[in-house]
Amino acid sequence: MATCIQAKDVSLTFRPKNREPVAALRELSLDVGKGEFVSIVGPSGCGKSTFLNILLGLLKPDTGLMQLDGLRISGPGQDRAMVFQEFGLLPWRTVVGNVELGLELKGVEASVRRGRAQELIEMAGLAGFEAHYPHELSGGMKQRVGLARALATDPEVLLMDEPFAALDAQTRDLMQAELLQIWERTKKTVIFVTHSIEEAAYLSDRVVVMSARPGRTKTSIRINLPRPRDYEMRLSAKFNEIKAEIWSALKEELMGKGDGI
Repeated sequence: MATCIQAKDVSLTFRPKNREPVAALRELSLDVGKGEFVSIVGPSGCGKSTFLNILLGLLKPDTGLMQLDGLRISGPGQDRAMVFQEFGLLPWRTVVGNVELGLELKGVEASVRRGRAQELIEMAGLAGFEAHYPHELSGGMKQRVGLARALATDPEVLLMDEPFAALDAQTRDLMQAELLQIWERTKKTVIFVTHSIEEAAYLSDRVVVMSARPGRTKTSIRINLPRPRDYEMRLSAKFNEIKAEIWSALKEELMGKGDGI
């Protein structure tokens, strides 16, 4: 598998005015293959979202190297898109208007962007809701709009920062299944941050466990489960063994017994 993302010895310390510096990441290294689905779990405050923001190009590391397809990431680019927990939809735009936003900013002509948006709206299970506004949608539907919007510009890498955390349990399960179906069709490279071990194991090719702050890669666990996956797979002994392995690595960090710096 060709390497898509390479992080090598990435460190970043925040230095707020009139407060002590906070080391968010220290010498974090991680390679992600093209088309790979990688989830990141770790203790609260370990730098998971900071890592995504460096990948997105919104933050620059103090030291280390962050590359995409062999080129250093120096700022935001159309080859990356983010899906947030808070949906981030524009309330004055309809579903189709929100999905079209990135294409509109790129200057894509109206007929082309409308066709692309409609294709993604149907892929996300939102057909019939094109003219609805965000306040008329459920949480799960809003997240589908956010996912469709992120995919509209055809990014190479999809960054997802706890996108389903605010949803109820049943909607979260449905959205996980929807995401897997969309990923199977698009084969985007995905970096997915979550606090849920079960979610990480279910969705991913690989789960990366980060150390307590300052964050670095503690271990990487390959999820050797067949695809496509269904909900019943979560009941299998193998799935629960994988969850236990992830939990064991994470528990050391939560209890302060890890080997992190």
